[in-house]
Amino acid sequence: MINKLSKEWNSRLASLSKALKTKYWFPHWIMAVLFVLGGIWLFQTDLGERWIPYLKQLFTGQVELSAKNVPPLVIGGGMILMSFGLLLHSRVAWSMSLFLASLALISIIWSDRSMWQLIYFVFLIASLSLFRQSFYKSSVAANSIFALTSMVMLLLYSVIGSFYLGKEFDPHIDDWVTAFYYSIVTMTTVGYGDINPISVEAKLFTISVIILGVAVFATSLTAVIAPMVRTSLAKMMVHKGNSMKRDSHYIVIGNSSLAINTCKELKDRGNHVTRIVQPHIDKDSVSGDDVVFGEPSEIDILEECGLKSAKGVISLLDDDSENAFVILAVKEVTHDVKTVTAVNDTHNLKRVKLVQPDIIIAPQILGGELVAMHLEGEEVSSDFLMERLFQH
Repeated sequence: MINKLSKEWNSRLASLSKALKTKYWFPHWIMAVLFVLGGIWLFQTDLGERWIPYLKQLFTGQVELSAKNVPPLVIGGGMILMSFGLLLHSRVAWSMSLFLASLALISIIWSDRSMWQLIYFVFLIASLSLFRQSFYKSSVAANSIFALTSMVMLLLYSVIGSFYLGKEFDPHIDDWVTAFYYSIVTMTTVGYGDINPISVEAKLFTISVIILGVAVFATSLTAVIAPMVRTSLAKMMVHKGNSMKRDSHYIVIGNSSLAINTCKELKDRGNHVTRIVQPHIDKDSVSGDDVVFGEPSEIDILEECGLKSAKGVISLLDDDSENAFVILAVKEVTHDVKTVTAVNDTHNLKRVKLVQPDIIIAPQILGGELVAMHLEGEEVSSDFLMERLFQH
């Protein structure tokens, strides 16, 4: 009885999700908006209701930046910046967002602010943890951009903070070059000891720079190196024993029922099939002799799967935009391989045609038309089925 209710509930949720087209906006759009609002809330709390004019005056040099305004500027500005990474499903943006939200929560607790703000940031952290699997993209280019941005933000925080607290160090920090030197030495935890904090505020500031430096450098290195290591390991596994000969084969992309059945039918006809599955898919749920985990729109992954010697690439992902990106990536490498892609939403059919795949299959679009025709007693011919199902 419980299993039946659970299946019925899951079925209703799946239907609702499909009707609302949640795969295009949930949870990444929601989380991005929440982070923008959180950053603005921090600005309003720490900089006052006139925070927009203050920022304009600050950037034009009409007012000087006080040390107490550095943390909210860095944390709030970082949250707004990371929201763009969340829109792109970036893993490193997710990591940095979690880190910034935690810093904001500590700041709220430390300064004894409103309970509503405390609840809001606890909710942000819980939501990020809950939807962790939705932020899975880890391309080296995107990760490098966000890693560099994080390090620049930390450096600005450290340089500006040490300069404005300059008189609370021994010897005093009186110029920007010395502030930059102290920041680099502290962020890298070298600590020559030639400049020492003497006040409580300066000591707390130095501790924050050390903690932030270790966290940001560790996250940045992981974000940039991890995709490289994963790709290298995947190549080692593929070439191990030279058991997988990829020549005149098909590359099938996706983990949907259509992708699995397509692999089966091609294998039953004596073809070798290499399957590409996105990295966020549970590996234990995927079976097959030749499976590669990676982003199918990345050229390195496609070449790893023997793209140039393949008969065809069949992209059967649930996301129409991802299917289009795969076709573009294939055509960037070669025009000699036949490309097939699925379209799940009738609104995307014209857009997918712009990338010029050799064949477009639209089984879900055809299904609704067949039901209407059958109910209205219209004739369904084989030519009609082939024309609607396979659109060139």
